[in-house]
Amino acid sequence: MVVVGGGVSGLATAYFLSREGGVEVTLVESSERLGGKVLTQQVAGHPVDAGPDALLVRMPAMRALLEELGLTGAVVEPGAPGAFVWSRGGLRPLPPSTLFGVPQKLLPLLRSGLLSPLGIARAGLDVLLPRRRAVVDDPSVGELLRPRLGAQVFDRLVDPLLGGVHAGRADLLSARSAVPEIAAVARDHRSIYLGTRGRAAAPKTAGAALVTLDGGLVRLVDALSDALAAPSRGCRIELGVGVEALTSPDGGGYAVQLSDGRALPADGVVLAVPAFVVADLLAPLAPDAADAVAEVPYADVASITLVYPRSALNCDLDGTGFLVPPEEGLLLVGCSWLTAKWPYLADPSVLLIRAMVGRHGDDRFTHLDDHELVPRVHSELVLTMGLTAEPVQAHVQRWPRAMPQYTVGHQGRLDRLDAGLADLPGLVVTGAGFRGVGLASCVAQAERTAKNLLADLPAAGLRVEERA
Repeated sequence: MVVVGGGVSGLATAYFLSREGGVEVTLVESSERLGGKVLTQQVAGHPVDAGPDALLVRMPAMRALLEELGLTGAVVEPGAPGAFVWSRGGLRPLPPSTLFGVPQKLLPLLRSGLLSPLGIARAGLDVLLPRRRAVVDDPSVGELLRPRLGAQVFDRLVDPLLGGVHAGRADLLSARSAVPEIAAVARDHRSIYLGTRGRAAAPKTAGAALVTLDGGLVRLVDALSDALAAPSRGCRIELGVGVEALTSPDGGGYAVQLSDGRALPADGVVLAVPAFVVADLLAPLAPDAADAVAEVPYADVASITLVYPRSALNCDLDGTGFLVPPEEGLLLVGCSWLTAKWPYLADPSVLLIRAMVGRHGDDRFTHLDDHELVPRVHSELVLTMGLTAEPVQAHVQRWPRAMPQYTVGHQGRLDRLDAGLADLPGLVVTGAGFRGVGLASCVAQAERTAKNLLADLPAAGLRVEERA
């Protein structure tokens, strides 16, 4: 097997393939490091994640992987409860009991001050409105929720929350692909509010849903790469070499053409790379599939970690950070108060603040160099948080074409991808660009990918050798 891409999706797929035994795995990564967007860097003497910084451990595949890798003892839960939304000129508490911004209880929403009394009343109308007839098979999140809950719930809760997860706009995201839970509620219930309240009654597992690892998420990457390096795994990792082309010789199987001139023969190939890279590699073999994934848009984002003296803020941080609705017009999409969010980053002398900028349709930050971007972000933190001092250190990490957008029609694109690959046994695609963003979703996809690939190869006449 050849796995193309050394991000978490590729690493996890290689791990699950090699775990079963009888499979030789070669993982090819074009850069000189593993992990993709998982990047932990030292900032003011602290290990700070410049990409994703949390894991959704309520997903069984993620939880099981941490146990297998011996990382459960390194799990760190948030050190502060709750978060905020910048709205109506202030930081207002994000109401508890929301499902992707859809309120499951109106009283906490009223107390938050996030919505005006008129906005609260408009949200409450959802319980009285008749069931809305489905106009299209794949509505946007906006088409689904705004007519039911009103503009204020949508603009001040749903849009910023999905912006934080997808770096996208809820008016463009497919409800079916981006928030299938909400799409299911809308399909099965007359009222969105009453339908989500029913979900709230389900039993919850103990502990926080989102966690990190002590010392940063690089520990997940290191644990996966160490496991793959074990002699019993039969895995080889090639760094600093790209894949130029993918061919299917007449004798069967595949040939992976590398940038250094070599060709790796393979019974199976996993493309664990962004959709636009998949499109280039699939074009000669499956042009229809390539055309489908080429349509997946991506957003540019950046992470700006700022270090402030503790005296820059005259109050304690009583949450993990805040989100900013697009309607506010700020560059900021969200902000994590790292010294409060993760206990291992607590420091009585400094504030570690990580700001996120960039979302689908808003690339203003790309026109600013780092020397312009940092003061702009600082000025918005002064506005939102009341900071009284300049940052003493700043680190900017830009992620071009980083966040795939599950826009309306995404499932149709996946259906075309699957149809295009149907006649190419042993060639599969996985990763954040397809069936779930977030590290936990990528791990779950990787596990399914490995299982399906190992099951399909014998059916295609290829034999998985028993390892002695």
